[in-house]
Amino acid sequence: MKFGHKGRLEDARMLKGEGRYVADWNLPGQAWGHFLRSDRPHAKILSIDASRALAMAGVIAVFTGEDEKAAGFQALPAAAPMKGRGGAELLKPPRGALALDRVRYVGEALALVLAESAAIAQDASELVEVDYEDLPAVVDALDALAPGAPLLHDGVPGNLALDFVGGDEAATNAAFAKAARVISLTTYHTRVVGNPMEPRACLAHYDGANDLYLLYACTQGVTAIRGQMALVLGVPPDRIRVIAEEVGGGFGVRFNTYPEYCAMLLAAKKLGRPVKWVGTRSEMFLSDEQARDILHKGELALDANGRIAGMRFEFVCNLGAYLAFTGAFVNTVNLVNVASGVYDVQAVHVHASLVFTNTVPTAAYRGAGRPVSSFAIERLIDAAARAIGADPAEFRRRNLVPKAKFPYRIITGFEYDCGDFEGVLDRALAAADWSGFEARRAEASKRGRLRGIGLSTYIEASGSGGFAPHDQVQLEWDRDANLTLRATSHSHGQGHETVYAQIVAEVLGVPMETIRLRTADPGMNMTGNPTGGSRSLLGVGSVLQVAAQEVVKKGLALAAEKLETAEADLEFADGRFRVKGTDREVALTTLVKMHTGPGVNPLDLDKTGMKVGATFPNGCHICEVEIDPETGEAEILRYTACDDAGNVINHQIVEGQMQGGITQGAGHIFGEQAIYDRETGQLLAGSFMDYPMPRAILVDGLQVLEYPVPTATNPLGAKGVGEAGVTGSMPCLMNAVLDALRPAGVTHFDMPATPQRLWAAIRAAKAGKPRAFAAADLP
Repeated sequence: MKFGHKGRLEDARMLKGEGRYVADWNLPGQAWGHFLRSDRPHAKILSIDASRALAMAGVIAVFTGEDEKAAGFQALPAAAPMKGRGGAELLKPPRGALALDRVRYVGEALALVLAESAAIAQDASELVEVDYEDLPAVVDALDALAPGAPLLHDGVPGNLALDFVGGDEAATNAAFAKAARVISLTTYHTRVVGNPMEPRACLAHYDGANDLYLLYACTQGVTAIRGQMALVLGVPPDRIRVIAEEVGGGFGVRFNTYPEYCAMLLAAKKLGRPVKWVGTRSEMFLSDEQARDILHKGELALDANGRIAGMRFEFVCNLGAYLAFTGAFVNTVNLVNVASGVYDVQAVHVHASLVFTNTVPTAAYRGAGRPVSSFAIERLIDAAARAIGADPAEFRRRNLVPKAKFPYRIITGFEYDCGDFEGVLDRALAAADWSGFEARRAEASKRGRLRGIGLSTYIEASGSGGFAPHDQVQLEWDRDANLTLRATSHSHGQGHETVYAQIVAEVLGVPMETIRLRTADPGMNMTGNPTGGSRSLLGVGSVLQVAAQEVVKKGLALAAEKLETAEADLEFADGRFRVKGTDREVALTTLVKMHTGPGVNPLDLDKTGMKVGATFPNGCHICEVEIDPETGEAEILRYTACDDAGNVINHQIVEGQMQGGITQGAGHIFGEQAIYDRETGQLLAGSFMDYPMPRAILVDGLQVLEYPVPTATNPLGAKGVGEAGVTGSMPCLMNAVLDALRPAGVTHFDMPATPQRLWAAIRAAKAGKPRAFAAADLP
C-alpha cells in the first residue's frame, strides 16, 4: 500500500494546541465535583457526617454509598470468560461506585462533594467527617494467601479469587519425570502505575427530556465503558452516550469504566445539571488501575540433547482490592494463549493464583499479560542456555517452531497461523552484530564498565474477538465530497486518523486530507470494539477497507447511469469510473455531489458483521547495556528490534509504536515500581518525586527492522504492533542486565534495575550474598 502523505493528519492540530481533551469540555450551569478518598487501606465505615461540608457556602450536595444504594445502582461488572481448576467459578465480590460499608485500599472513593467551583468542592471535602474502625491489611499477594491472613471479602476464602490452570498437566509432569536436566527460575514482575499524560476527568450530564446519560470521559473506546456503565445504572446501553475527542494516552488503564464515572452520572441526574470532575496526578496514582505485581516461577525440562521437552509456570497475581473488568482476563487467558512462546514444545502447564490484597485494583496495561508471559519464558530460556553452556541465540534456534510446521497449534488450543521465527532471529543477529559482542565487552572492561548483551524471541496474540464479536464502521459523505469515517476504536496516540484515512483513500482514490475520523461523538450509537489488544488496524482497518470497496461497487451503478453504459463496461482507478478503452469517465466525488440532498446519500455506507481472526506478531530483540560498578548507573547503548507485524501499512507509525513500547518496557525494567508499605498499606511511590517517568533518551542506538510474514486472517494481512515493543523489550533488557552483572558475581537479580539496587547487588556479590536481590521463592 502506497503512502505519500508527509506526517500524520492529526499532527498539525496537536502541535498548534488545538486538540480538545476531556478537561476542556464545559456545559452551561455545570457544578464541580471532588472525591473524598480513604486514607487507610482497610477499615469499616461506621459513619459519614457531611453536615459541616453542606453548610459551607457554594456547596450543593454530598453523595455517599448510601445514595448509590438508594438509586438502585448495581456493582461494577467484572468480565469472567474463564473457569478455575475443576471448573470453579471466578469469585467476584461486589464493588460500588462509592464505598458503602468498608474501604479496602488507600485512595478508594467514599464520598462525592458537589459545589459551584472545584476549589470549594475540594475545601468542603476536608469538612466531611468519617468515623472508621481500622482492620488489618495485607498488600503482598503471598502474604494474602498465608493462613490467618486478613480477609478482604466475606465471600472469598483465603483471598483467592481464582485458581487457574491451563495446558496439559499430565503430559508436562511426564516430560519432567524423564528430563535429563531441569532448569528453574523465580522472578518478580513489579507493580506499575500507567500514568497516561492526561489525568482522568469527566463531565456528566443527564438529558431528562430524552432519558439519556451523557459522559465526556477519557476512553479507549465508547463501547466498553458504555456497556459496563449500563450494567451499573441498570439501563440499556443505547441510553448512554460516551463522548471524547482527544485522549492523552490509554495503555489499557483507560479501557474500563471507573467508579467515579458512575458516581458522577448519579449526581448529574439527581441535581438536574451537568457535573464536572478533573482528577489530579496524585489521585491517578491512588485510584487509576495499576498493573503487573506478579511473582512467577518457571521450569524447563531438557532432554540429553539440550532440547526443551516440557515447560511449566506458576504465577501469583496481585489483583488489588477488587476485580477490575479486565483484571482476571489478563492474568489467565493472556498467560496461556502463547504459553510455549516461539518454541516447539507440547508439554506445557500454567498455574495462576489470582489474589485480592489491600491495594489499588490491577488490570490491563500495555501488553495486558503478554509481557508477563514473555518475560517468564524468555528469562527462563536465557537461564537454561547459560546453565548448559550454550549460546543463547543457538539454544533458541535449536528449539524454535520450524517454518515448515505452520500452522502450528500449541497445547493450550491456540493456533499460530504463520511465521518464520528463524528468519527473524537471523536478521536480528546480523543487524546487531551478535558475533562481535565479546570485543565490545572487552573494550568496556578496559574502561571499568560491565557490558552485557540480551536477547528475546517473543510472540503474542492479538486481534481475536475483542470486546465485541465484530467491528462496525460508517462512511458518510457531505455536499463537498468530504468523507467522515466513524468507528468505535478511539485513538489516543496510535495515529488511527492517518492510517484509516490512508486505507480508505487508497481504495477510493480521494485525497487523505478530505477524510476525517470520528470515534465518540454525542450522536454516535454504534457497536464494535474499543482500542486494545493491538487489534485496531487489523480489525477496524480491515472493515474500512472492505467498506470502501463496497462504496466503489455502489458507485458502479450510478456511474453506469451517468455515462449511459453497462456496469460491466466500466473500470475504476484513481478515484474515477472509466468506460474501458475510452476517455469517457466520471469521478467518484462528482457522483457524490450529484446525489447530495435530503436523506441519505446512496454512496454512504454502514458496515457491520465482519469478523477477523487472531494474529500472532512476533520478533527478536537484542540489546546491549553498560553498568558502572562504582555508581550502579546503567545505560542502553544499542538496541535492535526485528519484528514480524505482517503487512506494514504505515512504516512511520509502526516505528513510532515500537519506539514507544520499547521505551515503556525500559522504564519498567530500569525504574518503575509502585511500592506499598507492608505495615501501613500506604503507597510510597505516589508522585513523580518517587516514581520515575521514562524518557525518550532512555533507549539509545535503536534500530527498528521489519520482517513481514503476511497473515491470511484479515484482508490487510496485518498483525498487531501496539504492544510488541513492551513484550519484546522487557526480557531482552533484563537478560542484558544479568549478562553484564554475571562477571561481577551477581547470579540473580530482579527488576527494577535502579542505580541503587544495581550498586547494592554488586556490593552484595562481593560480600558473598549474591541472592540478596532475588524474589522470594513460591511456596
